[in-house]
Amino acid sequence: MKENISEQIQALKDAPLAKIQSCYKELFAVEAPCANKPYLIKKIAYKLQEMAEGGLSNEAKMRIIDLIEKYDPINNKALRPQVVAAGKNVVSIPFMRDKRLPIPGSVIHKKYKGQDVHVKVLDKGFEYKDKYYKSLSSIAFELTGAHWNGFSFFNL
Repeated sequence: MKENISEQIQALKDAPLAKIQSCYKELFAVEAPCANKPYLIKKIAYKLQEMAEGGLSNEAKMRIIDLIEKYDPINNKALRPQVVAAGKNVVSIPFMRDKRLPIPGSVIHKKYKGQDVHVKVLDKGFEYKDKYYKSLSSIAFELTGAHWNGFSFFNL
């Protein structure tokens, strides 16, 4: 392999998939998890940089874990208040917001019949083309003219 990391990464972009997979196996000591060339190149590039420059500090890793626990975007933990009774955290208060929805401020993207659909998630409702909607289903109905489950239409 070449000495310069950027040259190594550039060489990977032009290399066949078999060579990339063997490089992955050499660096990670396991078989490549897939045949997705761009994904493998990104993983290899990160590993090469990590080996040359050093990885994340323990302090940074702990900070990431703290932020995930506090603001987990997948499970919306920051949006679900906890009930404290007798000094102990109990089950969360039943929350009006569906757990399948992204956090407010997120944008849901979908390509429908050649057009890009961008829906902004609000605290209560959604915004599409500068108009407020109470549900994703109403946006899906406006787009298709048919009754759709909003979560199904937007693949949530």
